[in-house]
Amino acid sequence: MQNLIIRKANQSDIELLQNIGRQTFFEKFTENNSEENMLKYAAEAYSFEKTASEVNNPNSQFYLATLNNQTVGYLKINFGDAQTELQDPQALELERIYVLKEFQGKKIGQMLFEKTLELAKESKLSYVWLGVWEENSDAIKFYEKNGLKAFGKHIFMLGNDPQTDIMMKIELNC
Repeated sequence: MQNLIIRKANQSDIELLQNIGRQTFFEKFTENNSEENMLKYAAEAYSFEKTASEVNNPNSQFYLATLNNQTVGYLKINFGDAQTELQDPQALELERIYVLKEFQGKKIGQMLFEKTLELAKESKLSYVWLGVWEENSDAIKFYEKNGLKAFGKHIFMLGNDPQTDIMMKIELNC
């Protein structure tokens, strides 16, 4: 894609990550969840303190996607003990691919996914895994198209609403 730049985020990007995280989260999940649970989760997950601690964690990395000088999304990956669940040293967790709604359908998510695979292969890891909400059919189709397969489920708490995530992974041939 012309003029799309993917770069590693740093401390000066914390507020930008917060804003994109909140905006994309609300764009995608508001219609299927209560306002109370959305606001509770967003206040915790996208607080300055939490985002700063994630950016400063050496086992978490954020990559910003910028199109024509406008940041349109980001990728968050976790290694080792930063992984939300498996914490397998041979795995990389793809925690988030967030693309602002107005820029979806432009292959930005695909490029961020490919960046994930590239980083996992550079680190000589065995597989990439993620959790995706069972009702997020667009994301599930996207990941299946990219070769990920379901291998389990876990509960994700959105406020006080326990939701089921499908755990998916792709084996890497490094």
